Formats: sequence, C-alpha cells, structure tokens
Amino acid sequence: MATDAPPPEGTSPGGPAQPTTEAFVAMQASPEFAALRRSHRSFAFPLTIAFVTWYLLYVLLCNYAGGFMATKVVGNINMALVLGLAQFATTFLIAWLYSRHAATKLDPKAEAIKSRMEADV
Repeated sequence: MATDAPPPEGTSPGGPAQPTTEAFVAMQASPEFAALRRSHRSFAFPLTIAFVTWYLLYVLLCNYAGGFMATKVVGNINMALVLGLAQFATTFLIAWLYSRHAATKLDPKAEAIKSRMEADV
C-alpha cells in the first residue's frame, strides 16, 4: 500500500512525482481498474482450476488406477510416464498462454492506468 512517507535516503529528490494514496484508492475503485482486474481473473482463475484438477486427476490415477497407469504405450513407455510428461507440457502451455494474454489484454490496460495516474500528479 502506498504511503505519504518520504522516499528513502539516497533517492533522487528530482525524480518523478508519485501519486498520493488517495489517488491509488480512487483508481482502485474506478471502472477502468475493475475491467483490468476482471480481465485477469477471467483468464487466471479458470486455468488455475483446470490445471489443479488435471494434476489431482493424475495423482489419483497414480494411486488408485495402477493397472491403467502401467499400460504400455510404446516399448517401456507407459501411461504414467506419458501423463507425467503431459503435466510439464501443460505447465509450459499455460505459461505461454498467460504471457500472450498479459501482453495483449492486461499490459495495455495497465499502461493506460499508469499513464493516467502519472499525468494527474
């Protein structure tokens, strides 16, 4: 949370002026900030729930479906290995999707909010 405390020693007093605490609180209550928060949550929450569900399914299959997980796919590669490696692939896919979402949807909105707050100082 921002405060009206003076900057730490060693910082340049001629640096850019910072918005006040009241300005941050007002921006947080604005529809523009609510849209940014909604855009983030509508992407992050469903993917988080989906990934945790997928991970727990893998753990449950490993514990209770040993016969299925031991099924050979090719040579000595079984379903447990395939699904375990798919966990890594899913992690990287989600990270890439979030990066793309942030760059196209979140960053422009956040930059607009930041510019507006810096202009009001």
